Amino acid sequence: MPRLAAVDPAAAEGLAATLFAGIKKAIGKVPNAYAVIGTHSPESLAAALALDQALAKTSLARGELEVVKLAVSAHVGCDYCVAAHSLMGKMTGLSPDELRQIRTGGGTGKEKLDALLYFVRQLVSTRGTIPAKEVEAMQAAGYSSRQLIEIALAVSSATFTNLVNRINDTDIDFPAVD
Repeated sequence: MPRLAAVDPAAAEGLAATLFAGIKKAIGKVPNAYAVIGTHSPESLAAALALDQALAKTSLARGELEVVKLAVSAHVGCDYCVAAHSLMGKMTGLSPDELRQIRTGGGTGKEKLDALLYFVRQLVSTRGTIPAKEVEAMQAAGYSSRQLIEIALAVSSATFTNLVNRINDTDIDFPAVD
């Protein structure tokens, strides 16, 4: 049961109304997570949307971005974001088995994506500086220094919505995952 009330996006005013209209135009609806963020902090929603726009311009493929976001969401146990990024991952071509493996801590069977998964899991589950050998392994897998920074940005994006949904217990408005 959500803990923070959200306005009906159609009844929103000001910046929230503008943002909700843009989201609805782009994807056909305002997801519950965006509705709660925009209701309570339109500026935070604007920042999150700007972050997603920046991520869309990175050198990472859409599928790689969804792998990062799904792995982070699964790691922290954000059921809302796991459902959302499972759907988005499917839309980028990840198979149901690959998505299930990512959600349960496994690999995809694709060497480069599995290097990405391992790196992201190390990034979110350890403390302190990532060992140089982990960075070198990513570079050996084909990820550039630029992409390492972009991976960190994708982790940041997922972390924000994960935290909001963990605070709110947001109702999931995406297809359920097993």
